[in-house]
Amino acid sequence: MPSWNEPASNCPVLALQALQLRAGARTLLDGLTLSVQAGQLWCIVGPNGVGKSTLMSVLAGLRKPDGGAVLLDGRAPPEIAPGALALQRAYLPQAVSDTFSMSVRDAVAVGRHPHLSGWGWARREDDAIVAAVMRELDLDALAARDVLTLSGGERQRVSLAATLAQQAPLLLLDEPAAHLDLRHQIMVLDTMAGLARAGRHAVVVILHDLNLARRYATHALLLAEDGLCLHGPAADVLTPAHCSHALRTPIVSVSDGRHTALIAHGAFHPQPGGPTEQDGASS
Repeated sequence: MPSWNEPASNCPVLALQALQLRAGARTLLDGLTLSVQAGQLWCIVGPNGVGKSTLMSVLAGLRKPDGGAVLLDGRAPPEIAPGALALQRAYLPQAVSDTFSMSVRDAVAVGRHPHLSGWGWARREDDAIVAAVMRELDLDALAARDVLTLSGGERQRVSLAATLAQQAPLLLLDEPAAHLDLRHQIMVLDTMAGLARAGRHAVVVILHDLNLARRYATHALLLAEDGLCLHGPAADVLTPAHCSHALRTPIVSVSDGRHTALIAHGAFHPQPGGPTEQDGASS
């Protein structure tokens, strides 16, 4: 019986070719070219309004680009049959609205829909994968709860669990750490990083926390309101200088001799013998 973290198919290469995105008369992206493949965890970073969620919906095939192309192994997502596409990529939107009550377990089991056939009855394999994903995301204690009674963070983990239960090798996650407490943020990102390190998945996430992005991402895409678009290895992209420009806030790297962190410059008040500011990025 396959494990929950064994994808249903080989991971496709996600290729962006001269991608253009616009919002009305405003250009969000112009000529973005990059590729995402198995073993990589990409983090999209930037201020509100630069098109991060719009880009994610384009990558998922839910919105057409305004120019250029998004391809999965050479095919545009709208050209792939929905059932086949669901076995290749899973998409977690920024917000999920519940229109009717169901148990947490049933909500996670929705992610198995692409694998069901015939009358749509779940198999023992499907039940085992749902159970394993729920354990992975610390949801066992909530299994019988109605999703309408959950907190925002609990509902976020349920949504992510349903996404993982889909067993797609390409994961597109719009702010998966939103609403989560610190312990669950680390747990979720540890899980995503583990999938990427195993080499069978590619993960693309939107994050606002620069330090979590630097800790977990192998690659980063940094967007700014003035059209700046940097991409590449995370350590090269998420530097104090680049992040200061993109977020329009002075940001410095602070070290205690063992660990470093990026912080807004105005929030830093050095103490004698304490951490020191650095001009360059450290890791």
